[in-house]
Amino acid sequence: MSRYTGPSCKKCVKVSQKMFLKGTKCHTNCLVDRAAKAEKDKRFSAGKRPTKMSDYGKHLREKQIARLSAQVTEAQFKRFFNKASKDKGQTGAALLRFLEVRLDNIVRRLGFAVSLKAARQLVNHGHITVNGRCLDIPSAILKPGDEVSINAKTAETVLVKQGLEHAEKTTQRPSFLSWDAGSKKGKLVRWPDRAESSISVDEQLIVEFYSK
Repeated sequence: MSRYTGPSCKKCVKVSQKMFLKGTKCHTNCLVDRAAKAEKDKRFSAGKRPTKMSDYGKHLREKQIARLSAQVTEAQFKRFFNKASKDKGQTGAALLRFLEVRLDNIVRRLGFAVSLKAARQLVNHGHITVNGRCLDIPSAILKPGDEVSINAKTAETVLVKQGLEHAEKTTQRPSFLSWDAGSKKGKLVRWPDRAESSISVDEQLIVEFYSK
């Protein structure tokens, strides 16, 4: 399977939106902020109005933001959408829910890593266990009741400690996750609500994009 290995910042610049793909590093010296300022200054000096985006462009942009934020391929994203379309609830909300409870994202939101890329690396290298068993599939969808923990030796590494400290300082752990600081274990206690999604998009535009 193809995997993007270039700079994460280019993804954000491509859709002109901060997706915090590099975790805490995105709060300083962000290319999106610099590009937006440069474009604003350029339009101001030239006296031009912003270019109006087409309806197709708006739909495509929302889909790209969701896909790039989740850091999945087009084929993976389409599979998530097809699964969501079979859900009893609203397709858009179900899509965001499935993206939110992927193993790599749960690892990130528990605080084992400051970015999705780092969380995926932990999963790929077999440092994460689900219900006591090693699971090295980042895109695996967890269910309420699933317990996630990290290898004891890995928990003592600098990067994991930084992630846990950042999670404690920012209180970024959502209420659909429970956390045991003593054992360094987390649990998905329920399906996340739409407002708790870490992906900022208009999901209805994504549904309309695939409906055309």
